[in-house]
Amino acid sequence: MQGIRTKLVTVAAVGAAVVGGAAFANAATSGSTSTNGQAAAPPAGYGAPQGGPQGFGPSKGGHTVNGRTETPLSGETAKKVRAAALAKVSSTVERVETNVDSSAPYEAHIRKADGSEVEVQVNRDFSVSAVNDMPSHP
Repeated sequence: MQGIRTKLVTVAAVGAAVVGGAAFANAATSGSTSTNGQAAAPPAGYGAPQGGPQGFGPSKGGHTVNGRTETPLSGETAKKVRAAALAKVSSTVERVETNVDSSAPYEAHIRKADGSEVEVQVNRDFSVSAVNDMPSHP
């Protein structure tokens, strides 16, 4: 009887670990948000090698400066940053995120019709503080 009970407990523990691991993996890729308008965890593909699912890479966002890492924006903050950037540069917004490179807290990465890219830096009041040409990537 003791051997069967041990086996059942082992099977139950392994099953619980599998279910828990699946739930953890799902939570890690869901990109849930916090109440401050920023993503609590980067979305799938953020920080992936260049040419990844969304083109993110260390040279294209999600990088760290002085121990602070850029994170994707969501919710109302993302909408307002996107609108401010598009009012300045009309084209396709690739992503909006926090900014750790300058005094502007937000930035939008935009791909123009000619394929060139710019970074639009946006202040807390959602005014544009700068538009920077980005280096082209092969």
